[in-house]
Amino acid sequence: MYCCVLVRHSVYEHCLKLTWCVCTAQSQYRFLSISPGSTSDSHYKAPNCVFFLTVGLARAKSNSFTHRGELRKAKRIVVKLGSAVVTRGDECGLALGRCLEACVFNNCLLIVVDSLLQEYLKEMMIVTSGAVAFGKQRLRHEILLSQSVRQALHSGQNQIKDMSVPVFEARACAAAGQSGLMALYEAMFTQYSTCTAQVLVTNLDFHDDQKRWNLNSTLQELLRMNIVPIINTNDAVVPPPEPNSDLQGVNVISIKDNDSLAARLAVEMKADLLIALSDVEGLYDSPPGTDDAKLIDIFYPGDQLSITYGTKSRVGIGGMEAKVKAALWALQGGTSVVIANGTHPKVTGHVITDIVEGKKVGTFFSEVKPAGPTVEQQTEMARNSGRTLAALHPEQRGEIIRHLANLLVEKKEEILAANKMDMDIAVNAALLNRLSLSPAKLNSLAIGLRQIALASRDSVGRVLRRTRVAHNLELEQITVPIGVLLVIFEARPDCLPQVSALAIASGNALLAKGGKEAANTNRILLELTQEALDIHWVKEAVQLVSTREEVEDLCRLDEMIDLIIPRGSSQLVKNIQSAAKGIPVLGHSEGICHVYIDSEAAIDKAIKIVRDSKCDYPAACNAMETLLVHRDILRTPLFDQIIDMLRTEQVKIHAGPRFASNLTFSPSEVKSLRTEYGDLECCIEVVDSMQEAIDHIHRYGSSHTDVIVTENEDTAERFLQQLDSACVFWNVSSRFADGYRFGLGAEVGISTARIHARGPVGLEGLLTTKWVLRGDGHTAADFSEQGTMEYLHENLPVTQPQPRQIAAQSEE
Repeated sequence: MYCCVLVRHSVYEHCLKLTWCVCTAQSQYRFLSISPGSTSDSHYKAPNCVFFLTVGLARAKSNSFTHRGELRKAKRIVVKLGSAVVTRGDECGLALGRCLEACVFNNCLLIVVDSLLQEYLKEMMIVTSGAVAFGKQRLRHEILLSQSVRQALHSGQNQIKDMSVPVFEARACAAAGQSGLMALYEAMFTQYSTCTAQVLVTNLDFHDDQKRWNLNSTLQELLRMNIVPIINTNDAVVPPPEPNSDLQGVNVISIKDNDSLAARLAVEMKADLLIALSDVEGLYDSPPGTDDAKLIDIFYPGDQLSITYGTKSRVGIGGMEAKVKAALWALQGGTSVVIANGTHPKVTGHVITDIVEGKKVGTFFSEVKPAGPTVEQQTEMARNSGRTLAALHPEQRGEIIRHLANLLVEKKEEILAANKMDMDIAVNAALLNRLSLSPAKLNSLAIGLRQIALASRDSVGRVLRRTRVAHNLELEQITVPIGVLLVIFEARPDCLPQVSALAIASGNALLAKGGKEAANTNRILLELTQEALDIHWVKEAVQLVSTREEVEDLCRLDEMIDLIIPRGSSQLVKNIQSAAKGIPVLGHSEGICHVYIDSEAAIDKAIKIVRDSKCDYPAACNAMETLLVHRDILRTPLFDQIIDMLRTEQVKIHAGPRFASNLTFSPSEVKSLRTEYGDLECCIEVVDSMQEAIDHIHRYGSSHTDVIVTENEDTAERFLQQLDSACVFWNVSSRFADGYRFGLGAEVGISTARIHARGPVGLEGLLTTKWVLRGDGHTAADFSEQGTMEYLHENLPVTQPQPRQIAAQSEE
């Protein structure tokens, strides 16, 4: 940016000192101009002389961003609106709606004006096409109007539609359309209280030093005043593009098309980001629309040979190949580049904002190629290897899990050493508790994994139903894996071997996204898991995502991932459920668990259950958050002992509205009865009956886990039958809502959904079914009125297939 100082003669010397200080602080400066025109010392000494001293605060050339997440730091942005974005399908006129969408981004141009040297949060320049299309529409309209009335009357309606219109020369169209194009942008930006300015350029403006300096100075000044430059080539005067004139290195670039112009401008103005909007999602490895075309998420210099380009855009003179060349040229000059779809935004509806926020939109160009595979490549590897895993014999999958269980014990010293590295970085006690592994915990993990190995024997391929549809036509429904699972967990490294074992047992591929807090522990646990998988050559079936991918980006891999299972805080689960548009999510949004103390509850059981439900592990989703008490036990020894126990355990008590009304001095009244505290806090509320307790839970609970404490069997059974929660307990702590405690070996999470799996989800919850029909040349026509066969639909006994002999395998 430039600092513009208005001074008089009396402060001239101070101004020079100020200028020197400012320039020295910036390390680089250029003395651009002093006006009025004279540079003599006598001119400066003229009384009351007013002049402008403009100092260039030039930005040092910086490297481009290496990750999408860093795009949030971009301050100066060039947006290129291609012809396919702003031009109508008939190539005659503009698509106003798409132009407007692109302009909405200016709401993000927040300006800090309280300090002269404070940079703008965002500076934006637009390189736009459309003048030719606008002019073509205008000239065609003029031709039609200039026809005589008689010609129009004697011509039928169809003849008018088919009337030949002369082909206009592009420069004439540009000259006629440029003013209209600019008027349109001015009108749209005015709606957002943003001023625009038109800048028309030619090649000479970049290759002639004086003109180049003038252009740079003009654009810098416009940006300083928060005016958005609308830049285009001066198509009314430029010569036709030369066939072989293209990008030829850092210092030589033709601006024959707006892709090249945008790249040249971005580098010239030291822009942080160039966004090139087109009518395709981004860069594909083969022409978009072909069967095997795949969108490239990140493109690196040197990958050009892996691309097969298709035809050029329906309008304009560029094409994807020109965009890639321009992008690589800009990237070499220090500007990050994203090519994306400007016609049908896929995420929030505002593609530019999505890109700047680091969302996975379009193709991001990066100079730094990561050492490992991309998350898309990891998912593809997991899917391919997972299909081999599903085809293994159940005993082979069980062997993999048992081997992993043994490794957890044998390699415990290595695991604990990595775990200590993570714990040394942890910042609070709660995180330490979640991160911590111990020999006892590893032994428990191993025991759970051996339970899963045992259960895996009759999981995949189990026959659920057999039907004789007709003679020699038999139908079976059998269990099969779901496919590729994405399990997202926070700082609990023990999740990785648990969910890996469940995925292996059910024949599913696994993509695990662990918390960065447990990075070292997760790394060693993944190595052990893949070592176990490798005994049957399916090492890649389990992958650990350790890149900078945002969770919401992973949730958009709907063509590669079949089920998402979030394990962690209620906020994490909510974020996943909100972000996953095309992938089913198995999880619970909250764990608002209730314990109801009935009027016929036993004192010792009630105290024991309430203590364990709340205090054993208050951060767990199955911990008690609300204690419901029958009105008859208020002011009884049972109630007093419960209160004394909670106070001894340092549990902070919040009073529900009805409980508060019964007390002269009550605890703080609860703000909401739908609160998951996740800590040593709980709410106490009063109800008049078991039915009222059920109604309260249905209204304020989360259908997770709810408990009744009573000695009345009839009351308990009615509670168990009528309450609509995933887990309903009688005289048992809510903390038993757990896959390991249920004997499932482990769990991938707890689901409060009512479709597919519910409650602690173990092996069975990771299976779906398919139908297998065996016939002998049957056709549907055989069962028509004129056919010779009829349906029987007989239920047959369910018999499981006999274990096939496992062939001895030797390592390759």
